[in-house]
Amino acid sequence: MITLFSTLVSFLAGGLPKFLDFFQDKSDKKHELELAKLQMARELEMAEKGFLAQARVEEIRTDQIAMQAAVQEKEALYAHDIAIGQGASKWVINLRASVRPVITYGMFFMLVMVNVFGFFYAWKQNVPFDEALNLLWDEDSAIIFSSIIAFWFGSQSFNKK
Repeated sequence: MITLFSTLVSFLAGGLPKFLDFFQDKSDKKHELELAKLQMARELEMAEKGFLAQARVEEIRTDQIAMQAAVQEKEALYAHDIAIGQGASKWVINLRASVRPVITYGMFFMLVMVNVFGFFYAWKQNVPFDEALNLLWDEDSAIIFSSIIAFWFGSQSFNKK
């Protein structure tokens, strides 16, 4: 009898959070509906007074100012790079420009070489493929590789609109 009772209580207790979530969700939806009605009424009132167009004009102006600031920043960075390179030999300028790509290539080839030689060593030691793969491509390797890819390919795509 106690076993049956404790099983029933455990079963009902397991469903208690879902039961409480139902009432919370119902209350949240009612609150969201009231907020949506208030927002709609506010927008209609602003549209009647002509403020909607003015808000859109201000938004466009803000975007234009942000774009102009971004262009000015890039121009200043390019001008700074040109000023640093003035008077230097072409070889020094090219070497300076290749630092980040060379480091990236080095990290990539080091990752490839470690994985290739590690896999070859694991194969010679008769380590099962799935274990070798888990050892060679762990979470840290994935983080390093994704950081390199995100740096080179992600930064420019986020700057475009």
